[in-house]
Amino acid sequence: MITRRGFLRLIGGSALSMVSLSAYAVGIEPMLLTHVKRYALTPPHWPTGLKLRVVALADIHACRPWMTPERIASLVENTNALQPDLIVLLGDYVDGMRLVTADVSAPDWASALSGLRAPLGVLSILGNHDWWHDYAAQVAGAGPTVARGALESVGIPVLENDVVRLEKDGHGFWIAGLADQLAIRPSKALRRHGFKGLDDLDGTLAKVSDSAPVILLAHEPDIFPKVPWRVSLTLSGHTHGGQVRLFGYSPVVPSEFGNRYAYGHVVENDRNLIVSGGLGFSILPVRFGVRPEILQIDLG
Repeated sequence: MITRRGFLRLIGGSALSMVSLSAYAVGIEPMLLTHVKRYALTPPHWPTGLKLRVVALADIHACRPWMTPERIASLVENTNALQPDLIVLLGDYVDGMRLVTADVSAPDWASALSGLRAPLGVLSILGNHDWWHDYAAQVAGAGPTVARGALESVGIPVLENDVVRLEKDGHGFWIAGLADQLAIRPSKALRRHGFKGLDDLDGTLAKVSDSAPVILLAHEPDIFPKVPWRVSLTLSGHTHGGQVRLFGYSPVVPSEFGNRYAYGHVVENDRNLIVSGGLGFSILPVRFGVRPEILQIDLG
């Protein structure tokens, strides 16, 4: 039988543990040195002899004090040090929560990203927050967004339902980028019900004009069940790995599929998806079990 003193010690110890875990989740893990998450795979119908290193950044969510221009510039240095052939940005450059001390303007975060360097270039897509926080785009129900203009102003192309053909060592391949699947928010004032996506998967892939492999960039991974086998690899962000992840499970995931596409490398019917845990956060500045990460993907 537990004594009163023992009970109080138990409660006190539990409370201290909770405070310690909360402090770690809010104050330490989100600011840890960024982890490089490495994947190596040869997708179906990938050309023999094509070795390609793709490095991906997702969900930066620029804001103070969590993701300052200085921290983004440091991430840029870490990314370049990985010697990528190609760098891709998977959307959500804009902050995603109210618990900030100050916003970071689009010119400031774009300027920090302008230092990215790779022989085959830097390509990007937009995320839902890049649309949601753009009042003019929400009213119009269409772009171009401020985020797109900021990226293009520093020489980073934005793919919205568009494709680019690249070549390495005599082998061609395609990068296809989808427009956001949750771009336009519901609005009573504008009499809009439900989210409206601007993505066009079929129309985008129709622009691929030869049999070279395709890498698809799609901010939200929920598109994956519709992605055809023709696509060698799909890269997504958005979920942040749930921001809290224990024993391979995330209690809350912003996806219709729950944990199915929450994080990591998913293979279904010989099709490959990699979902980044991202760099910043939305709703709350909390990470536990999902360190901020840069993706390094070696193909072939």
